[in-house]
Amino acid sequence: MLDNRQAGPTALRMQIGARLRRLREERGIGRMQAGAAIRGSASKMSRLELGRHGFKARDVRDLLDLYGVNDADERAGLLELVRQSKEPGWWQAYGDVVPSWFEQYLGLEQSATAIRGYEVQYIPGLLQTRDYARAVIGLEYHDAQHDGLDRRLTLRMTRQEILFRPVAPATMWAIIDEAALRRPIGGPETMRGQIEHLIAVAEGMNNVNVQVLPFAAGGHLALGGPISIVRFAAHDLDDVIYLEQLTGARYPYGPEATRYQEVMDLLSIRACRPSRTAAFLKDLLTEF
Repeated sequence: MLDNRQAGPTALRMQIGARLRRLREERGIGRMQAGAAIRGSASKMSRLELGRHGFKARDVRDLLDLYGVNDADERAGLLELVRQSKEPGWWQAYGDVVPSWFEQYLGLEQSATAIRGYEVQYIPGLLQTRDYARAVIGLEYHDAQHDGLDRRLTLRMTRQEILFRPVAPATMWAIIDEAALRRPIGGPETMRGQIEHLIAVAEGMNNVNVQVLPFAAGGHLALGGPISIVRFAAHDLDDVIYLEQLTGARYPYGPEATRYQEVMDLLSIRACRPSRTAAFLKDLLTEF
């Protein structure tokens, strides 16, 4: 089960969907039949079971009736999760500066127990310094109002708090391409501060591992863009693969998701060992 004190609405929807899918499969009921019971379709059931659509209490009650779930406590518990999943997460207050396609990922990230990621263009957002983040946001939103830039910066810095939670902080395993470390975002002073921060993280945070994928590793399958894999405490929730693009995002699942898991495993093997990260970064620091 997820700790609902930390879980956001996205992860709660995923938990509800996973439980309903398990109940449906145990009864041998197809998605088309289940969809008809809630005045919908098989595709609607698929979206619900993946947590990509909000739940109505009426629909959940109808599905529980169809699945023969009569235990009052079980029904009440699931309906309570439905209620909680409608409560906005803190990040939704930044809806004016967050694209709708990114809001779902924020919900997943804030509920994560572990995040694995590969970055080729920038330092991962959860590990950026304020100055570096300001420079990146300025590039991405160069035509935005000043207060919009500040709100995006505040949002990015607040996201990082999942790594410092007093209870069960998230763990992070970041693989950073050497290209991202050498790209002079914000100028030499900003880059020095960013690399010093990564050194401090690599040497001082037990819940964060940083690996550098050097140019010497040659070509690899992830050159096309960043990859994030989000894991949750609930054992019945699958890892979520997140692929961010310029104006949207993809969430591959099934065999395609398995392939991305394999690619991340290969990257972690080809990258420098975490124990070598600080030394690599200290050598790089002399170049800025």
